[in-house]
Amino acid sequence: MRNQIVAYIFATERFLINYFTMNTIALLVLASGTVSLLAFLTLHFVSREFHPGWRMISEYALGSHKWLLTVFFVCWGICSISASILLWNLVHGFWPSVGIVCLFLTGIGAIMGGLFDVKHKLHGMAFGIGIPFLPLGVLLISYTLIKEDFWSHERLSILLSAHAIWLSVVLMAVSMVLLFSGFKKAGIPFGPAIAPPEKLPAGVIGINGYFNRLLVICYLLWPMLLAWLYYNAKI
Repeated sequence: MRNQIVAYIFATERFLINYFTMNTIALLVLASGTVSLLAFLTLHFVSREFHPGWRMISEYALGSHKWLLTVFFVCWGICSISASILLWNLVHGFWPSVGIVCLFLTGIGAIMGGLFDVKHKLHGMAFGIGIPFLPLGVLLISYTLIKEDFWSHERLSILLSAHAIWLSVVLMAVSMVLLFSGFKKAGIPFGPAIAPPEKLPAGVIGINGYFNRLLVICYLLWPMLLAWLYYNAKI
């Protein structure tokens, strides 16, 4: 009897530690994601010299509020990495694990984006790590989650937020092609080492900035949604 009581106490202790730890991680996902979104929104108002239609978010580093951009990127990274830790305990199997690694890499890329601004040679690497992997990762995770009882009730919101990510990437890519082709036709040089023009030339379609911002919102809302569902469900 004594051994059974001791075993029960230890099992209860492990459960409580895991319960409060997981809920703390979920709150960290929500808090860091919220701070990132607030920093992003604030940049739009305090750095009005960068037109949101065709200037990329990373270009805010060229203004006088670089620190705010760093907060945005670092909190985005914390949000993604925390979500990957949370989900690691919720999904099992090879492919969803691959998806979680993709989410973790997105967080690393976001933090790198904050440490190495648009003028740094490693900023391109930060983009290459932080952007391409998540569209596949969220689909691998989402289609695994909705097979479980609780998550299946949230099937629509999970899948909509997951598919919005790859769609935002496609839209941004197409808009970037339109911008660069417009620059080329106008005879305006462009590239990593060349400063962008102060104004958008006539005839050039500049909507890439809007889709860049849409991408960021989608990349943040998906992990925040899952953390919110987990925290409120008390799984």
